[in-house]
Amino acid sequence: MEIKLYQIDFLDGVAERDLLTLPVTIERRVKKAIWGRLTVSPDKLGKQLSHEFKGYFSLRVGDYRVIYRIEVLERKVLITAIGHRRDIYKRVPE
Repeated sequence: MEIKLYQIDFLDGVAERDLLTLPVTIERRVKKAIWGRLTVSPDKLGKQLSHEFKGYFSLRVGDYRVIYRIEVLERKVLITAIGHRRDIYKRVPE
């Protein structure tokens, strides 16, 4: 049985820039989490967010968070923001 992987996409380059601003060790861990885990089952790995962030998920990587949406029909994970947990939720698009 073949597993269909989800495609990873970044929102208008914003999250991609976020990735480049991380410390190198954290950047490696985040990349491994994104391309290793989120491509397989993004709905089971992240925490579903609520209230004003309804429709978004948050994947924990130490003190950092990867915020994303799942586009099920296209089998795509759209990364919208990456950053430290203390301020990442201030930057999530509504």
